Amino acid sequence: MNTLQAIVLAIIEGITEFLPVSSTGHMIIASSFFGIAHDDFTKLFTIVIQLGAILSVVVLYFKRFFQTLDFYFKLLVAFIPAVVLGLLLSDFIDGLLENPVTVAISLLIGGLILLKVDEWFNKPNAAETSQEITYSQAFKIGLFQCLAMIPGVSRSGASIVGGMSQKLTRTTAAEFSFFLAVPTMFGATAKKCYDYYKAGFELSHDQVNLLIIGNIVAFIVALLAIKTFIGFLTKNGFKVFGYYRIIAGIVLLLIHFFIHPLTII
Repeated sequence: MNTLQAIVLAIIEGITEFLPVSSTGHMIIASSFFGIAHDDFTKLFTIVIQLGAILSVVVLYFKRFFQTLDFYFKLLVAFIPAVVLGLLLSDFIDGLLENPVTVAISLLIGGLILLKVDEWFNKPNAAETSQEITYSQAFKIGLFQCLAMIPGVSRSGASIVGGMSQKLTRTTAAEFSFFLAVPTMFGATAKKCYDYYKAGFELSHDQVNLLIIGNIVAFIVALLAIKTFIGFLTKNGFKVFGYYRIIAGIVLLLIHFFIHPLTII
């Protein structure tokens, strides 16, 4: 991986992390086009730079993120399902991360769901702010988030839909999804770094610099993306993202099967 590739991947991460389009899926596809997706450092990079994007949440929602212990316990309850399933299904998930067809199919199916989600959950009547979410709602949102272990599903999309299924407004569901991303991505980054070193790899000076650059770029781009997304989601709903996912999924399948296989392994 060179510096330009790192910057491009970080920009993709910053834009897509909080959109219901799957940041991991987009980075898998981009890195496969670059021809670097098979590299172990690339796999580490695509996870670690998500932390930079997630930290933008803490900056933008500084006052609202630092709340009572009760709020953090709710985040913990929502976080637990991802921890349990992530540990149990680690090898299976790693296998899925190496399959661009999985990403394409997930984009397509997720797009079809997003076309209908505003109709399915159009009568919110609970929790006007993320701090008012109950423990039961938090746990159920956490279960939805686990669907994002399948690349292409979208962590933010799954958890937002999970929130809306609990009769939260789009805005409240999105904000809780953002807050939930903080412990989730800290945990994912820590585990990925541990696995990387456990496998006997060491980071070179250049690789450390790439991780720093990637996190900074992802952080800056995500700052802009969050504000734009919340405003757009409140006014327009999910249909645009649904159409985008469907088109992206079809295009990727056509490229893979009729033009050139998007081989990662």
